[in-house]
Amino acid sequence: MKKITIAILALMMAFAGNKVSAQGKYGADSANCIKYLSYYKEYFKQKAYDDALPNWRKAYAICPRDSRQTLLIDGTTLIRKEIARNFRNPVYKSALIDSLMTLHEERAKYFPKYAVTALNNKGLDMANYVKDDNRYLYAGINDIIERNGAETKANLYLLNLNSAIELYKTGVLDAEEVIATYERNIGLLDSAPAANAAIAEQNKKVRTDLENLFISSKVASCDDLLALFAPRFEADPDNLELVTNIVKMLNIAEDCQDNDLYLGAVTSLYKLNPSHNSAYYLYRLHSARNNFEEAVKYMEEAIASEDSDAATDASYNYELATYCFKNGRLVKAYGYASSAKELDESYAGKAWFLMGQIWGATACGGDEVEKRSHYWVAVDMLQKARAADASLAEEAGRLIGSYSVYFPETGDAFMYGVTDGQSYRVNCGGLSAVTTVRTSKK
Repeated sequence: MKKITIAILALMMAFAGNKVSAQGKYGADSANCIKYLSYYKEYFKQKAYDDALPNWRKAYAICPRDSRQTLLIDGTTLIRKEIARNFRNPVYKSALIDSLMTLHEERAKYFPKYAVTALNNKGLDMANYVKDDNRYLYAGINDIIERNGAETKANLYLLNLNSAIELYKTGVLDAEEVIATYERNIGLLDSAPAANAAIAEQNKKVRTDLENLFISSKVASCDDLLALFAPRFEADPDNLELVTNIVKMLNIAEDCQDNDLYLGAVTSLYKLNPSHNSAYYLYRLHSARNNFEEAVKYMEEAIASEDSDAATDASYNYELATYCFKNGRLVKAYGYASSAKELDESYAGKAWFLMGQIWGATACGGDEVEKRSHYWVAVDMLQKARAADASLAEEAGRLIGSYSVYFPETGDAFMYGVTDGQSYRVNCGGLSAVTTVRTSKK
């Protein structure tokens, strides 16, 4: 305490010599302003917050708001601590929260260079201290987003959408208002500046969370989206921003790709902005309508597009491989699966697994050994899948057991001059591979 007192006296003596020159910055009662600023600040530095608070309040009452930015910043710290101490007193706590919000607004007003930070902090404090009032949260964070634009802190977009969804559930907001909130927040987040890789990664995570929250809320039913966007599209089919948004929204909604609006919007998007995304959407459209050749054509265009990276191309190849496999186009499926693992090793396990299934489903002609030889290759692929991805081990093991039952018997293999451990080339159904002979000893 003696240390604090001596420091305060020293500061007061220093300030006293500058009393006349300080009056403009520190107001009409500059002496008391400076005194209480120094009092609270010394306690604050020592983390003696209980002693700092009453002195800060006096400084806040006397000093001009623009005298020192730290007066407002330190005030938010002190008020938060006072809220924590009085969490059982709802009336006093509410008044403290109002004061906290006022401090953020005053910082934004009197120190406009830091307005974005002040408003973002206000939003976070809203979320921390007014968790159960969705009307308050929605209106307050909406105001911050409107003022900060793309510089809004990413988490606030998520909090804002969540409060909108909760208000929708109680009938306060309609579906169109929630959809508009989602559209705006996603758009601003996509254009948000990222100072470093960590912030960029955080923004990416929040975007995923926004999409998942919106999807799980089931606010955007297909019927709602069609009713909302069909008139807009009919009025302005060449509006790139509009058609892009329609396609994204209909892709998010469950089972909402097989309709005329999606067909028109995707076709317009591809015409207005040919890209791997628009080609991919056309693939989705035609695959949903069982137009196999058209679906493959557009997916191949998406893969060939110069604006897609290797990871995206790997994803497209694997998806196309799965689509071809389901449609019985085994050679095509095998080729796309192979490309997927070559482009991105994270797909190796899934690709080998699918390639094993493809070989397992291939029909081979010839003698008893030739007819069953494709199961050897299938097992080879599944063993590679199991080694590449531990999460596939159980399912791969089950299929290995199923396919191994069909290995040729030792006696049959011997009749055709084939023995265990022998290298063997399989040519079957347009596929070719070298494998090792394994027989069933029944």
